[in-house]
Amino acid sequence: MPVTKRRTFRSALAARAVFAAIAALPARAALLALAVPPLLLAPPGLDAAPPQRLKTAANPAAETAPVPAAPAAPDLSLEALLDRAAEYCRRLESSAFDFVCREEIRETIDPKLDSSPAPPPPDPGTSPFLGPTLTFSRARKVKRSYVYDYQCVRAGRAIREVRTQLEENGRKKVVPDAGLATSIVVFSNCLMGPVGLFAERVRADYDFTVAGEDEIGPARVLVVDAKPRPGAPPARGLYGKAWIDVKTGDILRIEWSESRVGHYDVFEERGRKFGRTPRLVMRSEFSAEKNGIRFPSRMSFEETYLDGRGRAFVRSRTEVVYRDFKFFSVEVEVRD
Repeated sequence: MPVTKRRTFRSALAARAVFAAIAALPARAALLALAVPPLLLAPPGLDAAPPQRLKTAANPAAETAPVPAAPAAPDLSLEALLDRAAEYCRRLESSAFDFVCREEIRETIDPKLDSSPAPPPPDPGTSPFLGPTLTFSRARKVKRSYVYDYQCVRAGRAIREVRTQLEENGRKKVVPDAGLATSIVVFSNCLMGPVGLFAERVRADYDFTVAGEDEIGPARVLVVDAKPRPGAPPARGLYGKAWIDVKTGDILRIEWSESRVGHYDVFEERGRKFGRTPRLVMRSEFSAEKNGIRFPSRMSFEETYLDGRGRAFVRSRTEVVYRDFKFFSVEVEVRD
C-alpha cells in the first residue's frame, strides 16, 4: 500500500539521521545514546502497539489485581472508646473460665516511722549497770515473699479462688487451701475489676475524660480518667485511670483511686501518728489474654507518706506477679 511504503521510507530516513547523529558524538556519549530503549525509535502511527503492563511469573495477575484498601482508622472519640470498653466488659461478664497459674508475692515494710524515738542513753555516772550501753536508733526493713499455685474458676456469676501455698521466704512450704499470708493488703476477684468502671450500666455514675495517650507493647492506648459524678449514688467499686486499647476496647491497665481502699481509715490514722499525709498507689495490669478475655498479670500496692515539704517516705510495697498460665477453658457467651 502506498501509505505504508511512505511511512516505512520516512522511518528509515529517521533512523539513518539518528545513527548519523550518534556517530558524530564522542565514543562514550555514543554508548549512552545506544542504550536508549528501541521504543523511542519506533515510528508513530497505526502500527505502534499501546504500552502493556508487564506480568511476572511471581504475579501473573498484576495487571488486574485490585489495590487493597487501607484499614479504617479506629474512632478515637471518647464516646466510641467507652462503647468499645463497655462491649469488652460485656464479654467479660458473660465469660466462664477455669485456669491455674503461679502467683508470686513480694512485700517490703520499712517500720522506721512506726518505731518510737529511742530514749537517750543513760548517764554512766548514775547508771547502776556496768558494761557497754546499746541503743537501737532504727528498725530494719522487713522483706517477705510467698509463692502460691492459684486457681480461679468462674461459672455463672460466681467466682471461686483456691490457693495452695508452695513457698514462704524462699523455702518450700506446702499448705493446701491456703489464705493470703500478706500483712499489708488482701485482694480478691481482681480479674473483674474493669466491669466496675466501664460496664454499660454504671457509665452514668462517672465523669470520663481523656488524660493522655500511651503505648503498652504494640498496642496504642488512651488513658481515661473516671471519677464519680457529683450527685450519683456512691459507687460500689474503685475508680481511677484506665489504659484502654483504642482498637479493641480491652482494658490493659488500671490505676485505682486510694480513697476507695477498704479500711482506708487505718492509713489515715497512721498518717496522723506520723504527722504526714498518706498516699496509696495501686495498679493492676492485664497482659495475659485468652479468647478475647484479659487476665491479671501484675498488681502493685505502694503505701507512702508525705511530709510538709512533699517528700515521700515509702512505708510498704507489695508486688504480685502472675505467670505460667494453664487454661482449661475460657468461654464467652454474650446474650442480648
